[in-house]
Amino acid sequence: MLNLCEGDKVLKLLMEDWECARSMVGPSITRGVTKEISIVSWDDIGGLKDLKKELQKVVEWPIKHAAAFSRLGIPPVRGVLLHGPPGCSKTTLAKAAAHAAQASFFSLSGADLYSKYVGEGEALLRRTFQKARLASPSIIFFDEADAIAPKRTGPGGNSSGNATVGERLLSTLLTEMDGLELATGIIVLGATNRPNAIDAALLRPGRFDKVLYVPPPDVEGRHEILRIHTRKMKLGEDVDLWKVAECTELFTGADLEGLCREAGMAALREDISASLIHDAHFQAARSSLSPSLTKAVVDEYSKVDINDPSSRKH
Repeated sequence: MLNLCEGDKVLKLLMEDWECARSMVGPSITRGVTKEISIVSWDDIGGLKDLKKELQKVVEWPIKHAAAFSRLGIPPVRGVLLHGPPGCSKTTLAKAAAHAAQASFFSLSGADLYSKYVGEGEALLRRTFQKARLASPSIIFFDEADAIAPKRTGPGGNSSGNATVGERLLSTLLTEMDGLELATGIIVLGATNRPNAIDAALLRPGRFDKVLYVPPPDVEGRHEILRIHTRKMKLGEDVDLWKVAECTELFTGADLEGLCREAGMAALREDISASLIHDAHFQAARSSLSPSLTKAVVDEYSKVDINDPSSRKH
């Protein structure tokens, strides 16, 4: 606690004030490198309770309680790979983890790294890791990790231009991740919809130590997602979000967000001066939308053991 005097008044600064300031003001070294992200908390993600707890343990704890890990001699996880169907909050989970850990957030996608100039993508990768070291605690997030670290086809690789770029990016990424062994307060997160396309070298110890499956939401998760996306909407008393959740099997979080928006639009189409959104509007929205996933697709994702090469052939 710090006391500041202002005239006859004594202002007290508490630890909570410092933590709030830290979450709002980042290190100057990250300016122009990190991407602005919306503030996302664990409570903004519906469902996935066990997965959120696991991410708290492997991402948030090593950064916020580094002294405890050091005291007990526990080596922190260096990398976490999230895989699962599209639209199931993998990117949102990464943002929530970074916000909860109050860490600098560096985000890169395949589009950022594939350049028409030879070597530019690899240079960007190296600069990002360098900045992350200087701005630690940091989280480096790779969206579309399969594009950044594609599975190599053989000893000679592929002769096409894109495959050659992919192999160079993969080599640079492996080198940089191995270099984190001497760094502290840096965790790499990756997300992919195509776990079969990830090169096996990334799954070795010291790289992506933890591989987590992000499933589509169950009925309880869908109810929480609907509640989150309707908390600012004016709903009629006849709207039962549990009923909506039960009839939206195979809907992803993104699908459910679109459903809530479409229900609101249905109310406005019916009456531009409408003050409430009713159950009939949700029913109309449900009838006009189809889920992004099918049972066959979900079954295929759930059967993939990313650490077992025999399950990654297809």
